[in-house]
Amino acid sequence: MRRFWRILAGLCILVGATGARDPILVPEISQHEIVVRQGFTGADLLLYGAILEPDGTRPDPDRQYDIVVVLKGPLQSITLREKQKRLGMWINADSTNLRSAPSFYALASSRPVDRIVDERTAAIYELGLRWLQLSPIGTIDPDEQVRFAAGLVEKRVASGLYRQDDDGVTISGDVLYQARIPLPSSVITGEYTAETFAIADGRVVASATSEVTVVKRGFERGIELFSIRQAFLYGLTAMVLSVLMGWGAGRLFAMA
Repeated sequence: MRRFWRILAGLCILVGATGARDPILVPEISQHEIVVRQGFTGADLLLYGAILEPDGTRPDPDRQYDIVVVLKGPLQSITLREKQKRLGMWINADSTNLRSAPSFYALASSRPVDRIVDERTAAIYELGLRWLQLSPIGTIDPDEQVRFAAGLVEKRVASGLYRQDDDGVTISGDVLYQARIPLPSSVITGEYTAETFAIADGRVVASATSEVTVVKRGFERGIELFSIRQAFLYGLTAMVLSVLMGWGAGRLFAMA
């Protein structure tokens, strides 16, 4: 928090000297690195900061600013398959490939997004689950694209990997804002991007970006590197351990 206030004071001096026209956002995050170890149950990130007028003073009370915070995980290329019931059996039917689906997406805003910006602005900045740009590969019917996108979002919302909180940002004194975003235990490692948008009169007037790194340390990191660098040996070891554990469990039950 002390670091945040030092940055804020410095920017007040800077904007006062330069006479910048646009508002300035000063974002900060409670943790810039999240370490995943055995027994990791998730984390709770606090994203906070301030918005300043061009002269470095408090915002004009006659002009309302809304804040939208978006946290995105590493992009993934994935294949979605749709199951259909045929001849009494559920089988894989239609499928599509997505080039850039975020592994994690969370949005928090001071008001519902559809009351802050129009659809065009929401689509440009991907403000909301409805406006995620998933980039399907190849030719796909628009109706199918909507159906597959809705299916992916539904699955990841259920698992806690996607979320949208239209009342998740609190603004104090028209200057300071904060939002809490939970990360589930199933998040993947990599670089996460936190984008903060200040919006007035339906227009994005300022934005700022911060980074969060999710990493594995110790034994977990060693296992991850082994699975990447020695994929065949990792798979073979996992198979042998599974057989041994199954055999051991069978012997225990036989003895009982």
